Amino acid sequence: MTNMSTDSFDFIIVGGGTAGIALAARLSEIADQKVLVLEAGADHSDDPRVKIPAFYSALFGTDADWGFKTTVQEQLGGRSISINQGKALGGSSVINAHIFAPQAYTVIDDYARLGNVGWDWDTIAPYYTKAFTAPDTPEEHRQLLGVDSYSLADLGTGGPVKLSYPGDHWHPIRKIWAETFGRKGWPMTGNPWVNASVGGFSNLASIDPVTRERCHAAKAYYEPNRQRENLHVVLNAHVTKIIFSDGELQPKATGVQYNHEGQIKIANAGKEIIISAGALQSPKLLELSGIGNAEILRRHGIEVVKDLPGVGENLQDHIVCDITYTAEDKIGDTLDALARQEQDAMEEAMGDYIQKHEGILTSGGILTYAYLPLMDFQKDSGEQPLDITRDILSGSSSTPEEARAAKYSEIAWRTLVQRDRPSGAYLTALGQNPVALDPATGQPIPPQPGKHLIIATILAMPLSRGTVHIVSNDPAEKPEVDPKYLSHHLDVEVFARNVMFIESLARSEPLSDVLKQPLEPSTPLAHMTDLDAAKRYVQSRAISMWHPAGTCSMLPEEIRGVVDDHLRVHGVSNLRVVDASTVPLLPPGNLQSTIYALAERAADLIKEAHGLP
Repeated sequence: MTNMSTDSFDFIIVGGGTAGIALAARLSEIADQKVLVLEAGADHSDDPRVKIPAFYSALFGTDADWGFKTTVQEQLGGRSISINQGKALGGSSVINAHIFAPQAYTVIDDYARLGNVGWDWDTIAPYYTKAFTAPDTPEEHRQLLGVDSYSLADLGTGGPVKLSYPGDHWHPIRKIWAETFGRKGWPMTGNPWVNASVGGFSNLASIDPVTRERCHAAKAYYEPNRQRENLHVVLNAHVTKIIFSDGELQPKATGVQYNHEGQIKIANAGKEIIISAGALQSPKLLELSGIGNAEILRRHGIEVVKDLPGVGENLQDHIVCDITYTAEDKIGDTLDALARQEQDAMEEAMGDYIQKHEGILTSGGILTYAYLPLMDFQKDSGEQPLDITRDILSGSSSTPEEARAAKYSEIAWRTLVQRDRPSGAYLTALGQNPVALDPATGQPIPPQPGKHLIIATILAMPLSRGTVHIVSNDPAEKPEVDPKYLSHHLDVEVFARNVMFIESLARSEPLSDVLKQPLEPSTPLAHMTDLDAAKRYVQSRAISMWHPAGTCSMLPEEIRGVVDDHLRVHGVSNLRVVDASTVPLLPPGNLQSTIYALAERAADLIKEAHGLP
């Protein structure tokens, strides 16, 4: 990293997280373009908790985590939910659970249906594979990995993010998972990274297959390019507002103001300013800078630069609920002994990791995934099917908010009635859940003896929408985060069915063979006999998957969008947003792969706009 010798740059990127540092690497490929990245956090790349995959949760609540908490959530028993977001060079890719989930092509096509030209699957798919290098998978490992039923061709071979199948390739859970879904009629018959639809599969992770260390955005995109003379990264720099020029017909972003080492500094941008502060911080910065709902801005004494009511609205997040079961010894290695802080187990695990680059520390415990439609678990639950048409396609479209909701409702309707579209995602984790609360006590369950397996489900396409807004004009204050989890009645109905299906999976062979029978869940309340019991369990157990998105949505302005299909802020020149806040619709699984693809796409759009090679 070179010393900053001038306060004028071609591009200024606010936020050196997953999207921001990837974008900076791509824009600085052009040697005569000066790129400045302002990151509020530090570089934690050398921290063992960052490097060693199994230690990722030890970063929660540290200085590498913004530590956001939601407002009280009525549908979750009045709880305030933690949303961990990375405050570091590399952003949330530094503290996440590593999962590099494939996108469902139907969801990307829905981006285009929402009014975003050029965001169909055929256009966007190459940007997913551009970001990563898939692992070399020897033929003799494929059956053990549960990936022998489809071709591994057409995966990325030259992208910066190094991927692997986390953990040891011989761990039995992968083959068991694939066979269980095959017997239930949901095999993943095609490569999920080429044409993901529905079925069970072994997931990839952003873990280097050679070193077995986390491969985060700073490691993948910045480290190889940090000596570029035109790439400037300033750490511990807190941007307080965007500066606009006077006398323009349209407001024009010209610079940023930021705090660094106790001083207020100004940096100017000759071409563009790109906000990449994340779904909870980007709308905050826009509002502090005078872009947002005029009523909110005036309430906090902020001069209105552009009245854009969509800023901070349309917040979406994945909610997850699990059941933890006691497992048989034959399930293989789990993280349980580490959760109990057993010294001998830790020393053995560290020895395996350091000396042989193998063992339980080489993953965060999540080795398997599945995407499923709604219709399968209606049958298993024994409940009456939902009247999807009546529940979703009701209401008027007389306001911009209602028009936006109608578009999302149409997409949700297709998702819930078509068997090739995932409405729920499922995963296993090797060990016990130290985060979610015991529904009976309201407290975390203390580490238990023996081995355990978590089976969790994610509400893949929530209809509930929340908000993120400033609470004052003080840049140091955190925004108010209100996801309004399960506020849409259909989310409650769908998610309860998702959760009920977990026990159906646990009773299915061969997965049932590695779980204690009769099933022993960590809490008796996990034995659910009807939907009402499932709803009560969700209310007291569900937490966030830490996938906030949509608060600066890529949508037309007339339906409360914030950026257009080139990620430019509506009604403002020289200003874009490139991060999870612009994602108009959550993918069915983890966000990481989508954010890299978004950054790669944005780099090409920006280069094209300025005639750069």
